Amino acid sequence: MKPEESATTGADLLVKALIDEEVEVVFGYPGGAVLPIYDSLFKQNRLRHILVRHEQAAVHAAEGYARSTGKVGVVLVTSGPGATNAVTGLTDALMDSIPVVCLTGQVPTHLIGNDAFQEADTTGITRPCTKHNYLVKAVGDLARTVHEAFYVARSGRPGPVVIDLPKDVLMNRHEYEAPKKPVQHKSYRPQVKPDPRKIEQAIDLIAAAKRPVFYTGGGVINSGPKASKLLAQFVRLTGYPITNTLMGLGAFPASDKQFLGMLGMHGTYEANLAMYNCDVLIDIGARFDDRITGKLAEFSPKSKKIHVDIDPSSINKNVRVDLPIVGDAAHVLEELIRVWKARQPRTDQKALKAWWAEIEKWRGRNCLAYKQDKETIKPQYALERLYHHIKDRDHYITTEVGQHQMWAAQFLKFEQPNHWMTSGGLGTMGYGFPAAIGVQIAHPDSLVIDVAGEASIMMNIQELSTVAQYQLPVKIFVLNNQYMGMVRQWQELLHGGRYSESYMESLPDFVKLADAFGAVGLRTGNPAELDGVIQEMIKIRKPVIVDVLVDKAENCFPMIPSGAAHYDMLLGPNDRAEKPVSEEGMVLV
Repeated sequence: MKPEESATTGADLLVKALIDEEVEVVFGYPGGAVLPIYDSLFKQNRLRHILVRHEQAAVHAAEGYARSTGKVGVVLVTSGPGATNAVTGLTDALMDSIPVVCLTGQVPTHLIGNDAFQEADTTGITRPCTKHNYLVKAVGDLARTVHEAFYVARSGRPGPVVIDLPKDVLMNRHEYEAPKKPVQHKSYRPQVKPDPRKIEQAIDLIAAAKRPVFYTGGGVINSGPKASKLLAQFVRLTGYPITNTLMGLGAFPASDKQFLGMLGMHGTYEANLAMYNCDVLIDIGARFDDRITGKLAEFSPKSKKIHVDIDPSSINKNVRVDLPIVGDAAHVLEELIRVWKARQPRTDQKALKAWWAEIEKWRGRNCLAYKQDKETIKPQYALERLYHHIKDRDHYITTEVGQHQMWAAQFLKFEQPNHWMTSGGLGTMGYGFPAAIGVQIAHPDSLVIDVAGEASIMMNIQELSTVAQYQLPVKIFVLNNQYMGMVRQWQELLHGGRYSESYMESLPDFVKLADAFGAVGLRTGNPAELDGVIQEMIKIRKPVIVDVLVDKAENCFPMIPSGAAHYDMLLGPNDRAEKPVSEEGMVLV
């Protein structure tokens, strides 16, 4: 690209627009429809391209990059199968509110609708699984569309945006002008500042509470690090207990005495019973999804509910609330703190003392207890030992989806936001490894570990070639029980132990597989060897697969069966006979 040229190709113009959006990394895979963009990338040194081995992995890598940095992740894929392969990642990003801009190639405009080679109706296919999408039909619209897409992806409730790019638009020429001010969508203006009257009402409710609990989710993390700091400040000002969702882990320090652990289907006994028995529930940045609420008719039945969310459509969607507050978590928390300090309300200390005493009794049940012997590694023990060795290091955790994901949420403690990347809403097996690649690209000197199951890791195992090419020292910590563990657990609870197609036969030798891709493979099934293997994994500055052979029959507890109330938690396998899963619950699995 010669600087004296005023008119450039659409592909060159696209690259300039990405640079003006301060994009540093693009995750992608080339094909015929996007070759002009790849040629433009070749002619510059500002943007780094990471070549993945599958387009689904490109989106997950962009998600990991975005979740760990707070920036927009960028994806580049070709038309037809390139775009359709990205759909799972886009849906994952939509459900977990991850800002991603996905650039998809398209056949030339005059061939659209003709069933041309590698044509797919990308905008039609991705409309339900994106926050917004665009089909650019003229090169003159391209720059504005790119800048607008970034605005939409990062503003309000974040999410994925697709820009579909016909090849002729990429090859036509047009003059590029850098945006003179931040580009906005003509009608999309999310409300970020709360209604002051609602803040006053919230303080009234919060101050009068006798059995309060904060329930916070991924929206706090999406708001930025400031929101998490403000959350900690406000929670400590009140002295009230707090629980996080799966996506909200790290929004409040796990070591804080006011933290009750994660809530929901595999949350702690104390968090779930606090939610059921509270009289004021303060929801900040969480959406009352079914894995949290359990039986809706018996979800927190005695509480007044405050719901803070930047997305108005999430309020009263699943659970009716008493006080809706639309706004960005950081702005709302800032106002809550300001008004609380100005008013210095008197709280019912006697009632709060009794509430904390009840919570301590629930804590005393030690719901995460397990029995470790000298013969077989329990998955919980593997994660406790992993945390012991990494807790004082700069580390990031991604996960696949299944039992290992829930154990990781229970036993790995997160003190700050943006260090925990997992697939919550969609529950995408195969998410964790490519997400770890995105995190490692963003944080090259940090320890990045994908906690995996032997079934999930096979979903995107081809990305071992990516970490080999870019010499990324990602660690894959496999809890290998030779089953699709969560599927097996449900078959045991719901289907009489008939393990239909959940046993993982013909697994690869993970040590040899690692070696084949220039990585290092380690394996142990001996509890006495586990610490040494973890230490060796951390020490090696190369990709590592650790194959940890764990108890094949271990189930993940505590557990609220689908469709059950919070007080119907199963605390262990002995609860199964007394509290069978209802037919209604079986439908909800």
